[in-house]
Amino acid sequence: MSEAKIYRISFYNQGNIYELHARDIHQGNMYAFLEIEDIIFGERSAIVVDPAEEKLKLEFEGVKRTYIPLQAVIRIDEVEREGANKIIAADGHSSKVTPFPGPQSHSLHHQD
Repeated sequence: MSEAKIYRISFYNQGNIYELHARDIHQGNMYAFLEIEDIIFGERSAIVVDPAEEKLKLEFEGVKRTYIPLQAVIRIDEVEREGANKIIAADGHSSKVTPFPGPQSHSLHHQD
């Protein structure tokens, strides 16, 4: 029997980049949305608690599935094991993810 797949999904949300791990993703019945189900969070028994992951856990508490607009998705990776879910400032210079031009991009300001 094959192992269950785990996906790492990076997407824009409210000016930040969210990185979630989930067991099931697909394009659902809602046109132009990625459907994410069974979001994976780390064990609460861990000695070190990551505040960003705790914030995400609270934000997605009780959520059976979430729908992300396709234009907000940066990247989807199939990974061997789950990792930490996190929130990254989209305009942060320490990010390893280069934002793709989209609805969250900064607009050009022209002076007259």
